[in-house]
Amino acid sequence: MAIRYARARLTTEDDRRYQAHVEKFKLQRKNQKAIRPPRQRDIFGGQAEAVLRDWLAGQLPLDKRRILEYEERRHRTAQIKYRELDALAITDGVAWVFEIKASRTASAIRRAVAQLNETRQILHLLFHHVGVTILLVDTGIPTDSAAADALMVSDRPPPRRPEPLEEVLTALPQVQRIEDLAARSASDDRVNLMLFRVDDIIALAGAENLALNWEEDDLYDEADDEPPPEATLFASSGDDEDDDNPLAAALHKAGLK
Repeated sequence: MAIRYARARLTTEDDRRYQAHVEKFKLQRKNQKAIRPPRQRDIFGGQAEAVLRDWLAGQLPLDKRRILEYEERRHRTAQIKYRELDALAITDGVAWVFEIKASRTASAIRRAVAQLNETRQILHLLFHHVGVTILLVDTGIPTDSAAADALMVSDRPPPRRPEPLEEVLTALPQVQRIEDLAARSASDDRVNLMLFRVDDIIALAGAENLALNWEEDDLYDEADDEPPPEATLFASSGDDEDDDNPLAAALHKAGLK
């Protein structure tokens, strides 16, 4: 039976029901396997998100209600869940949602599309028009097949061939690259994509304020090289893995993001 959504509402991080949900999740985590310590790339991912949210705030009126509460209905059961929207702007009756990622694998785009398609479906309970945009910081994504093949014969090859950017964009025609926020579309068959370089984040925040010592991290790990979903598969966020943020992935699976 298909998943259905109901009773959606937007709220802030200090919402009492949301805080009670977070505390319950923290309690459950005490008896679970510890999440690995954050790598430099993990830390940079969080920093890049904050930097790009500030950048967005200079161009759009961001809404403080970034917590989306909703009821997920499966079969005859219903569960209240929460997800944190990386950024939200509501202008002229349109809800603009932004998913911010920093990654070295183009599979991040697939996962972002899955998240945003689901988020858009839920927000349609509140807004007639919902536009979605991925802000992706490229920390080493191979641009084409030749670049991906070169990685596989390098001194430290990844466990499996990473997806090049061009292959993912070809497989996901609903994803359209834009160079400026003014070019974004709120169409239901469109996911907007803006790419940023690490140098762009450095220019906005300053290198001294960013975790850039990536030599301390492993070149690749299992989370980075998780097999991507099929091009037509837009899975529930409960099946999603956050590329460079294991805590975010755990929160996602618990219905907190």
